[in-house]
Amino acid sequence: MTDAAPTGGERVRADAAARGLDIEVIERPAARSLEEAAELLGITPGDIVKSLVVKRSDDTYVFALVPGGRKISWPKLRALLGVNKLQLPDASLALAATGYERGTITPLGSTTAWPVIADESIAGRRVSMGAGEHGRSLFVDADALIAAYDATVADISEPE
Repeated sequence: MTDAAPTGGERVRADAAARGLDIEVIERPAARSLEEAAELLGITPGDIVKSLVVKRSDDTYVFALVPGGRKISWPKLRALLGVNKLQLPDASLALAATGYERGTITPLGSTTAWPVIADESIAGRRVSMGAGEHGRSLFVDADALIAAYDATVADISEPE
């Protein structure tokens, strides 16, 4: 037996179980675009949710959950959080903040449980998102995810 740290996928599953959240993790080939990823998963691009790690000026973070085809509206997110400066951290800071590499980031199993802000457009949908490991996606009911994290639901996005 080794004392290896749990993999990202193991952290995702353990956190989901602890929160009573029903998730489905599937293996998938790498995709070159949002549209290709959606086609591989048999869903629409808007059903793929990006978990974006956003850094505040005090070196704390939030997860912003934004559907495919949309991007963060910085004015809306700054107003919601009551701050005048936010940024997307570089890959090394995002990894340090969550324990996940870009492309695998999810609030589930993050090494720090940062607050979650979900774009209102994901509510009421079954969505796909990062699963903590490359080559995998997870499916979850967005409303259950929002409830499990007591996430703030707001209009934080605009079309890409």
